[in-house]
Amino acid sequence: MPWPIVLLTAVGTGVAGAALTPWARRLAATDSAWVSRRTPVLVAVLAGAGVATLASSWAELVAFALLAVACALLVAIDLAVYRLPDRIIGPTYVLFLGALTIASAVEGDFSRLGRAAAAAGIVTFAYFVLALISPSGIGLGDVKLSGLLGGFLGWLGWSEVVLGTLAAFALGGVLALLLLVTGAANRHSAFPFGPWMVAGTGVGAVWGAALVGG
Repeated sequence: MPWPIVLLTAVGTGVAGAALTPWARRLAATDSAWVSRRTPVLVAVLAGAGVATLASSWAELVAFALLAVACALLVAIDLAVYRLPDRIIGPTYVLFLGALTIASAVEGDFSRLGRAAAAAGIVTFAYFVLALISPSGIGLGDVKLSGLLGGFLGWLGWSEVVLGTLAAFALGGVLALLLLVTGAANRHSAFPFGPWMVAGTGVGAVWGAALVGG
């Protein structure tokens, strides 16, 4: 998308993040500073600008912007209370899938939608297995979020899926190691993984094709 559209999208997602923050705070039942308007707005603006550069049509832009706003709220809540609410994830699945379906119809090509669905299923299954192996490290909220992010990456390409998924664990692992080394946490400390899933998805979306291959 042209830069004026990127800027407008960033502003729009930021405004949406600000407007939905009071609801997110009530949903999380917390007064944590993480769920102030600052965090959701910052994440929404950055995510909105990022996805706008990736969108090739207005239908795609709407789908991506919806996901950006949802991820901004989820990141803030997970940082505050280590939880990813179904009341955000569930409706986002419906809206995101619907928007991608419309984008496919507009483009007259449903192959990307099929790839997105396949990627969502594969990534969700992988996270589910990891949750069974290490329930203290991967929660069910992470499993549910993985399908959304996997679907988004799958829409872009398999290279994006691979890098985005691996980057989430790499980023989360680096931070966990730093916290352990500095004594800020121990191996039993709770750790919100959702923000790193979103960050890893951003890495995969932007650099997947270049670093992994077409």
